[in-house]
Amino acid sequence: MSNEVTNKFQFPSEIIELPSKGLVYPSTNPLSSGKIEMKYMTAAEEDILTNQNYIQKGIVLEKLLKSLIVSKVNYDDLIIGDKNAILIASRILGYGKDYEFMYKGEKISVDLTLCPLKYIDESTVTPGVNSFSYTFPNTGTNITYKILNSKDEKDIQAELDGLKKINKDASPDLSTRLRYVITSVNGDEEKKTVREFVNNHLLARDSRAFRDHIKNSQPDIILSTTYTNPNGVEESIDIPITATFFWPDARI
Repeated sequence: MSNEVTNKFQFPSEIIELPSKGLVYPSTNPLSSGKIEMKYMTAAEEDILTNQNYIQKGIVLEKLLKSLIVSKVNYDDLIIGDKNAILIASRILGYGKDYEFMYKGEKISVDLTLCPLKYIDESTVTPGVNSFSYTFPNTGTNITYKILNSKDEKDIQAELDGLKKINKDASPDLSTRLRYVITSVNGDEEKKTVREFVNNHLLARDSRAFRDHIKNSQPDIILSTTYTNPNGVEESIDIPITATFFWPDARI
């Protein structure tokens, strides 16, 4: 009887393209297909979105995406850009493509389906290997680095939480993230070498250049739209993810 009910109420789903094209995942990982199947949001997912325990723990969106993903994948394997793409897809599947937000006192409406994917540059990738090289422009130091995934993000947050317990005034967010991103320095893959380099030898201007490189080169979804100001000048603005993104009825 339960099978009959399940078959009767099949959930519609969509195939979502990943901006990484799956190239950074090992061939044995289902994510290497470059696509992921997601179902439309139901009342069960709305229950997740209103779960105060999940909200307080900061895991509500993780729980939501895990519930919506149909493909047999490990959520922690998803690199950040791919996760961002399926996050936007989940909003479209749940509440439609139109999203409104306030900007300079004016209500702006955008069509989320028009937000383009920023695909990975295939010429920089060895298929199946999440490793890239970079040379700092000021010191000439050569490093390898990886694109962070969901597990890395959790590990970074756990480390930051631990450091804040020791010193409430500490704010090592940037250096901690860099230590996870960088995987070798001049061919040396020892973690202590990476830590020593980031903490004591990485120039601020090299750090900025590297972060700009990552921002410009990594796969993602581009969340921006155009806005015409009162002077008639068109400008590009970032689309903010506010409380109304997954809670359209929220009053903020």
